[in-house]
Amino acid sequence: MDAPRRRDVVYFRLPMLLLFDIDGTLMIKASREHAESLYVALRKIHGLAEIPVGKVEAAGRTDDAIARSILTLAGVSAERIDARARDVQMLTCEEYARRCPDDLSERVAPGVPEVLEKLAARDDVELALVTGNYECVARRKLDAAGIGTFFARGTGGYGSDSEDRSDLPAIARARHGDYDAANTVVIGDTPRDIACARADGVHVIAISTGPFRATDLHGADVVIDMAREIPVALTRIPGLS
Repeated sequence: MDAPRRRDVVYFRLPMLLLFDIDGTLMIKASREHAESLYVALRKIHGLAEIPVGKVEAAGRTDDAIARSILTLAGVSAERIDARARDVQMLTCEEYARRCPDDLSERVAPGVPEVLEKLAARDDVELALVTGNYECVARRKLDAAGIGTFFARGTGGYGSDSEDRSDLPAIARARHGDYDAANTVVIGDTPRDIACARADGVHVIAISTGPFRATDLHGADVVIDMAREIPVALTRIPGLS
């Protein structure tokens, strides 16, 4: 009796959505003009004589969250902060468009262009952003750095989408056709990047190129030292389809 014929089985790998932070991850020391623009907007809109620089932690936070902390310290009411938040955002964008250098390529983190090229060439990967930057700032910053074309417009999650960074991965997934959390990875450099990933149930790779050391980045699926390690790190994440 002939043995039953074996049907060939073809396995399809689901695409991964990789959500990159900007400051400290894709770029290093690229926030000076950004911060100046936000401070100018707060001074003009809320009439602040002084900005309490150094009293507010900015790493891993959204622009609106940073603005709220500064304004609260300055005695501005929550109602006024909420009422003028959109004005702060728009003026920050205008100021940054004037202040951002035309060439920020020297502030791109080592190995980032090469790893983005490698990842973009894969048919099982989509690239997007999850950043606390307002979208207008993020786009201008990455375009000046020469890496903006890796991240399609109309994708990602930004500080202009929500003050709460924990909301941003889900926003980004929805803009990509509601990617499943099991196939989404946040790549960032701060404990807040890890926290926002965990809040949405997605994977996270932490990279110690920002202000935090590898020992500070516990809770990530994988912790790496340099951008060039990202492709290998993806293979080390348990449960990533």
